[in-house]
Amino acid sequence: MKTSRQFVPLNISVLTVSDSRTEATDTSGKLLVERLEGAGHQLAEKAMVRDDIYQIRAVVSRWIADSHIQAILITGGTGVTGHDGTPEAIAPLLDKTLDGFGEVFRLISYQDIGTSTIQSRAIAGVANATYLFCLPGSGNACATAWDKLIQAQLDFRTRPCNLVELMPRLKE
Repeated sequence: MKTSRQFVPLNISVLTVSDSRTEATDTSGKLLVERLEGAGHQLAEKAMVRDDIYQIRAVVSRWIADSHIQAILITGGTGVTGHDGTPEAIAPLLDKTLDGFGEVFRLISYQDIGTSTIQSRAIAGVANATYLFCLPGSGNACATAWDKLIQAQLDFRTRPCNLVELMPRLKE
């Protein structure tokens, strides 16, 4: 018999990567903040940077080094244009990749946007015991990623397993 578990709130930071959005027009970042807070987690910090690998790495590296931040949601910069560099900025920082995240995200997205999903280079991984999720800049893509993948994996109550229960072992 499986016993029920108590929800474990996490401290999650949100980074918006964009050359064109402002805090006022950052609908994807706001959506992620609303979703994570609505699920019972705390917003640790929110930031916005240009699509520049060094600016992205500077913010994310600081968050990875902060032991109070347990997850980071990054929106934007995952496309294929010349200025899309989020995966290139984040991949070298990862200790381990969660390849299944991008694969399943594109599978789910295919149901909504068809073959256009191949343009997404969404990735996820772990760095210094912190989970990182790199999502497209579209609000619909962020909603899909949170609602259908991330929320359940960042909920200790999810069975048969979830990412939260692995947190004590990430530094082994």
